[in-house]
Amino acid sequence: MTTGKPNTTLPIALDAVGGDHGAPPNVEGAVQAARAGVPVLLVGDRVRLHGELGKHAGSVSLPIDVVDAPDVIGMDEHASDVRSRTGASINVCTRLVKEGRAAAAVSMGHSGATMASALLTLGRVKGVDRPAILTHLPAKTGFVTLLDVGANADVKPGYLAQWARLATVYLRVIEDRADPTVGLLSIGEEDHKGSQTVLEAHGLLRELHGKGINFHGNVEGRDIFQGTTDIVVTDGFTGNVVLKLAEGEAKVLFGWVREALGSDLKTKVGGLLVRGALRGLAERMDPSTYGASILLGVRGLTFIGHGSADARAVKNALLRASRAHEANLIARLEAALAPRAG
Repeated sequence: MTTGKPNTTLPIALDAVGGDHGAPPNVEGAVQAARAGVPVLLVGDRVRLHGELGKHAGSVSLPIDVVDAPDVIGMDEHASDVRSRTGASINVCTRLVKEGRAAAAVSMGHSGATMASALLTLGRVKGVDRPAILTHLPAKTGFVTLLDVGANADVKPGYLAQWARLATVYLRVIEDRADPTVGLLSIGEEDHKGSQTVLEAHGLLRELHGKGINFHGNVEGRDIFQGTTDIVVTDGFTGNVVLKLAEGEAKVLFGWVREALGSDLKTKVGGLLVRGALRGLAERMDPSTYGASILLGVRGLTFIGHGSADARAVKNALLRASRAHEANLIARLEAALAPRAG
């Protein structure tokens, strides 16, 4: 490890060679986060990372260190490779967390490999059968928290109840939501609507109402963006479809708006008048605003971002990871799931 400016805060381990674009956006995002006060460990090929750091003026005085990792699991490789490739950058990141040398692991690389590495190295929070990926989607009320969005395609009713409790603690600790509401995604609001898994999960969630979660009931797809509830729980297959659908629709809608505002001279003038408002709207709908999604339920902070992430997304992921560490999130999650006496 090379040593930059001394720091007293535990750093965030960044898989700095992961993702579609490799080191450049990761290093740039790390520099931005370090300038905001978050210390970072860049994990990857030492020579390459030092070369990228050299492109950023003043980086030598920032709280950024480099940890050498000779290998990287590519986006087209198998997640199971983490078992044998101990020198892979994501494995080095999760080991740094396990050893107490890093506060969290952040990766914009292979999501399956990140999940596998976190599970193998860090293990699960006691009381959690399967970790879930939690993300935020823009909604009428600001944002809605959705999980699972890809870690578990097939689920049991108990998983959904566990995720509701985890997400409730997460929003209380990280987003200052005192009593967040939980909705169960289904094909109708009525209690009797949905698959057998949803029906059984509904019963479990109803039993937990007032005992750690605030269960609203079933919600439909349209309720997600209305912000009917603060949290929406579903299986990873459905959640991933919802996430990708939302991102794709946002891009199409903005494309239509750009076409409409550039169709003739009059609309071009109108476009100039509303440009500021549209920029603010685009900001709210940009996935890079949230940076990365947390893998909730492992015994160590792990954040998974988009492979196509830019420097802004990397920076925001590092800032979010730092906030979760400062809030002692893992200990609070463990406390929430600990068996109650009596």
